[in-house]
Amino acid sequence: MKVALHICCAVCAAGAIEKLELEQHQVYGFFFNPNIHPEEEYLKRLQSVQKVAAEYGIPLIVAEYQTDAWFNLTRSLENEPEGGERCPICFRMRLARTFQFMLESGCDGFTTTLTMGSNKNAFLLGKIGKEIGGEHYLEYDFKKKEGFKRTLELARRWGLYRQNYCGCIYSLREAEKRRKK
Repeated sequence: MKVALHICCAVCAAGAIEKLELEQHQVYGFFFNPNIHPEEEYLKRLQSVQKVAAEYGIPLIVAEYQTDAWFNLTRSLENEPEGGERCPICFRMRLARTFQFMLESGCDGFTTTLTMGSNKNAFLLGKIGKEIGGEHYLEYDFKKKEGFKRTLELARRWGLYRQNYCGCIYSLREAEKRRKK
């Protein structure tokens, strides 16, 4: 099956791509993350994702960096904590664009590396994915069955950049507050 894989970062992508390829899927990487701030962080993550795509020899499509659209969707939710009401809106935006990419590229299904993250709710992502794409959404919880451990091994082996916050400016501020304590 041809799978459009929404990629949030290189670390999460490493293990997710490996799992999909072990299941004999043909993976098409799709990097769409208008939530990532600042732009320097976005570029670091993109460069690292490009390295993973090259390691696996998969195509990687980089979508437009629509920060204004993301801010418009999340306006008034800047005080929400990570995992709060802002996150489902962000997930929906990225999964909807991935579904659109799936249709445009002739893929058969789509999924996301977001479920690799220990702080990301795979059930919620699955619910949103199914609402957007029905049976085209492939439900995975990539962190399960040693998935998170495996992705960390690959990240170390390949020297991948590993960020210390979700990606949005608000989660960066939360991370900075935690470091100051």
